[in-house]
Amino acid sequence: MTDYVTEATIEDGSPAVGETVESFIDRHDNEVTIANVVRDDVRTSITAEFLLAAGDTLILGGDPDTLERVIAGDHLALAGQHRDLPEGSEDDEVGVIEAVITTGSVLVRQSAGRLRLQQRYGVNLIAVSRAGKRLTKQLSETVLRAGDVIVLQGPLTLLPERMRDLGTLPLAERALRLGSSKRRFLPLIILAVAMTVTATGYVPVAVAFFAAAGLMMTTGALPLRDAYDGVEWPILIMLGALIPVSETLRTTGASDVLATSLAHLAASLPPWGAVALILVAAMAVTPFLNNAATVLVMAPIAAVFAHDLGYRPEAFLIATAIGAGCDFLTPIGHQCNTLVFGPGGYRFSDYARLGAPLSVLVVLVGTPLVMWTWPLH
Repeated sequence: MTDYVTEATIEDGSPAVGETVESFIDRHDNEVTIANVVRDDVRTSITAEFLLAAGDTLILGGDPDTLERVIAGDHLALAGQHRDLPEGSEDDEVGVIEAVITTGSVLVRQSAGRLRLQQRYGVNLIAVSRAGKRLTKQLSETVLRAGDVIVLQGPLTLLPERMRDLGTLPLAERALRLGSSKRRFLPLIILAVAMTVTATGYVPVAVAFFAAAGLMMTTGALPLRDAYDGVEWPILIMLGALIPVSETLRTTGASDVLATSLAHLAASLPPWGAVALILVAAMAVTPFLNNAATVLVMAPIAAVFAHDLGYRPEAFLIATAIGAGCDFLTPIGHQCNTLVFGPGGYRFSDYARLGAPLSVLVVLVGTPLVMWTWPLH
C-alpha cells in the first residue's frame, strides 16, 4: 500500500514549527503530502505558504515507511499513541497490523469517533488507505467504507480477536496468533468420519454434516463465536425467500413457459448447443441473484427444458450448477469478487476484461465434459 493517510500533531521543538507547507514537503523530497491542517479543532484552508505551528494536527499522506520516517524525524505525535490501553493489557506488547474492511464489518459507514473504537474495542485507528481517493478529514471523522485498508494499533494479544469482532481481514500473517495448535487435527478427523459414513450410505448427508458441526463445537475445535460469525445470515434469508419463488415458478407453470420458450430456441441446435445454452443462461442470471439462488430458480427451468427436448435432465442440471458458480463478469455476482474489488483497486470493467475470456473457456471446456460425464440419452 502506497497511499496511506494518517494524523499526527506537531509537538514543541519540532523542526516543522514555523515552516511553510511547501518547505515541509520539499524537505521530505515530495514523498509526503499534507492533505489538511487542523488548528484549535478547526480544519483550515491551507496554501503552499501556510505556516505550521506547534499543536497543529497534520493530515499526512504517503507510504508507510515515509510516514514513519517523517513522524519520527520531525518529533510528531501520532494520533492515538498516548491513549490508554485496555485494563489487563498494560504489560502486553503494542503493535500494528494492516487489515481490509469487509462488506459485513461494523466499521462500514461509521467513523472511529462515532464508533468509539478505542473505548469499546481497545484499539486505535492510526491510518487509512482508500484506492483512488484523497482523504482530508481527521481519522476520527473519516467515514469508513468496505474495501478500505486500515492500520490498527493495540496489544498484539488482543488485535486478532478485535479484528474478528470488527469484521476485518488481516493483510499480513506475521502479526496473527489465531488460536492454539493443540486441536488442529480434530476438525480433519471429524470431517473425514462424516464423509466416510455419508459415502458408505450409513447416514444421510444432512444428518452426518450437521452432527459433525455440532461435534466440532462441543469439543471446542470450533468456538461458538466463530461458528456464529461464520453463518452468512443475509444469504440464508435470501435463499429462504427465494425457495417459494422457485416453487411458485414450478407450480404456476411459469417455469414450463420459460423452458418451452428456450426449447423452441434450442430446437434447431445440436445437443451440445442446448447444454451450452443452459450454461450461458445460468451465467447471465447469477450477477442479478446469487450463485445458490440462481440454482433454485434455474433448476426447474432446466429440468422442463430437457424434458421438452427429449433429453435426460442430469446434464442440464449440472450445467446450471456450473454456470451459477462461474460469475467472472462482475464484482457483484459473488462475495469473493466484491471482497477484492476495493483492495485490488479494480474497476467494474476490469472483471469483464478478464472474465469474458474465462467464461468462454468454461463454456467451451465445460459443455463437452458435462455431456461426456452425464449422457443425454
